[in-house]
Amino acid sequence: MASPATTQTVRPLDTMGFHASGPPQITDVVAEHLRLLGARSDGPAADAPPGRVTLCGGGFEPGHATVTWAEPGSGLVDEATVQAATGMMAVHGRRDGSPRGLAADYAATATGVLAVQGLLAGLVGQARGTGPTHITAGADRAGLLAVSQYLAAAGADEGEAAELAPGGPPFTSAEGVLFELETLDPGAWAAFWRALGAPADAMRAGWRPFQFRYATACAPFPRALHSVTRSHPLPRIRQAAALSGAEVCVLRTLAERALETDGAAPWSLRPLPGGPAPSGPRTTVSRTTVSRTTVTPSAGRPLAGLTVLEAGRRIQAPLAAHLLGLLGAEIIRIEPPGGDPLRGMPPACSGISARWLALNRGKQAVEVDIKAESGRRRLREMAAEADVFLHNWAPGKAAELGLDADDLARVNPALVHAYTSGWADRLQDAPMGTDFMVQARTAVGEAVRPEGEPPAPSLMTLLDVLGGLHGAEAVLAGLLLRERTGHGVRVDSSLLGAADTLTGPALRRAARGQDARRPAGFRHPLPTADGWLAPADACAGAAAAYDLRDLSTSDAVALLGAHGLAATAVTTDLSALHHDARFAGQIGRDAHGAPAVPAPWSLV
Repeated sequence: MASPATTQTVRPLDTMGFHASGPPQITDVVAEHLRLLGARSDGPAADAPPGRVTLCGGGFEPGHATVTWAEPGSGLVDEATVQAATGMMAVHGRRDGSPRGLAADYAATATGVLAVQGLLAGLVGQARGTGPTHITAGADRAGLLAVSQYLAAAGADEGEAAELAPGGPPFTSAEGVLFELETLDPGAWAAFWRALGAPADAMRAGWRPFQFRYATACAPFPRALHSVTRSHPLPRIRQAAALSGAEVCVLRTLAERALETDGAAPWSLRPLPGGPAPSGPRTTVSRTTVSRTTVTPSAGRPLAGLTVLEAGRRIQAPLAAHLLGLLGAEIIRIEPPGGDPLRGMPPACSGISARWLALNRGKQAVEVDIKAESGRRRLREMAAEADVFLHNWAPGKAAELGLDADDLARVNPALVHAYTSGWADRLQDAPMGTDFMVQARTAVGEAVRPEGEPPAPSLMTLLDVLGGLHGAEAVLAGLLLRERTGHGVRVDSSLLGAADTLTGPALRRAARGQDARRPAGFRHPLPTADGWLAPADACAGAAAAYDLRDLSTSDAVALLGAHGLAATAVTTDLSALHHDARFAGQIGRDAHGAPAVPAPWSLV
């Protein structure tokens, strides 16, 4: 293989080419991301098997990715059936009280990003000595990863701390304008509603479900709060938000978003001065010092021997680090004194939050007070021996603390400094960079609902999860660029980038003047005597002609199958996924007893 230190490259996949074939919902994402990373498209390979992506050149052994909907024989043949089986329809539908399909191709999009991750990880492994040359990414596993927190909570030792019942934002103004409301402060929440004259009991009762909506995917707060906003014009609502410290964001349309989109990549990579980066096996960082044990990569663990310091909260950065850990990296979480408070978020397994375990199991933890100079000095010392520093702090905080990319490059010129943010400084009028606000501002709320339904951001944390996938993808691209140039790299990813990836097909339809949204009734499951059934997208029209309400779900699936129509049962009880034949042996339990989904790819 060509020496990474002498290879001249600006983007990590420069001088490389790829062939891609397979489901376009998946391979279009793969191809776009490979192009953005510098690879050229060589068109489909004439003799390639279905669902195969091959990446070659640059002095590397060819890497192959197989992308599939699911395991053969599972009955999962497309986006609709994957969403149904993995529980995505159930979680997304909690706000409405019944399963609903996402009108955007979420599982396929995630699978495409995961496939690129696998290919990048293989090249990083090769550059360091050995790595996988064939990865498999399935949409079924991507779907399970997307619901992993909800699945963990459903299988916990105790029940939810908040009610699972229909309800939630967006709110509506007197003019009929739909908007999202966001605040992380109960005082700001109360001040906002007091300013609008909301009943005190409704205001108090609404805070807990509003606060927990990120965890439960629903927010059954009092209907009186919706009535209050409908009685005020939008300027008055904006004024109340400004005075209270809360924020509102009007839901944008796909047509509006298509006019302003800048076509930027979902991440950016900037080589840092200094170097060279070390090549081959690396020593690893322990909790306080450097371990002298050398760890070498392998096909199944191409990042073995690399250390990632993660200073992340909630979902985006912790999920990115979790994926890097599954690829073999040692993950050390930087937590505040007393530990991450989200460890105690109910429901729990063996005394630890099941949701927290879904993203953080297997990580080491070091408590560091970054507000103190001694804590910042300690973090710099750890970064000096690490390979990646990953965080999702508030904008400007890293620079304020003297822990930004250029600061840490002075102590470790080979470091990959990764920031997973909300907006990546790409929108001047951006509101708070949280999942639901980004969904509202980027028209995801319209993209996930078919025609005839009011737009509404999904209360399933779509962008936090997809943003975490983008974060891991960006880190892998940064590691590869480091290996090929000999320099450390600053990488930035964002929820905005995740939104653009997810809504890309709809935005392109809008730009062409076509209907950006899916037709009415798109991906609506059909009721049966004992549950729900989801036909494949291509079979939905024909399946709707059958009255299945008096048949069991299994009989209804068999009936449609006898007429050549693909369909599958909709998972409504996530705790039952553990024994679901469609995922036989895939879902296990961790050392704390919490449900654990499989790695989203296999590598050989």
